[in-house]
Amino acid sequence: MIKQYETVFIATPVLSDAQMKEAVAKYVSLIKDNGGEVVYEEDWGLKQLAYPIQHKTSGFYYLIEFKADPQFVATLETQYHRDERIIRFITVALDKNAVAYAEKRRANKAAKEAAKAEAPAEAPAAEVEPEAKED
Repeated sequence: MIKQYETVFIATPVLSDAQMKEAVAKYVSLIKDNGGEVVYEEDWGLKQLAYPIQHKTSGFYYLIEFKADPQFVATLETQYHRDERIIRFITVALDKNAVAYAEKRRANKAAKEAAKAEAPAEAPAAEVEPEAKED
């Protein structure tokens, strides 16, 4: 039985952008290679941690929402444990309400990004009138 999951991991802050993309690609391909389907991915970027983890005060957060067999989650978490680039992770199974909330959240984010992209195109540049000099 396929279930929907959401996993968030925190990668060490010393990674370059290319190394972070490589780590993400590793886990996305792991999900796909084991019969899973990636529903959504979101890069949350570099954030401060609430408390130090392994003497680090910040980390790269990344969210992956996917559908997979329940036995696969143990495999994924084993890979997280083995990867020294990952300092924390959590994987949760989504029930029908959480799935609906995640879809709504994605739709709202897409609408905001679309509105942000249209706003500069619609709004004309404000013209500044030169001030008259008084003599």
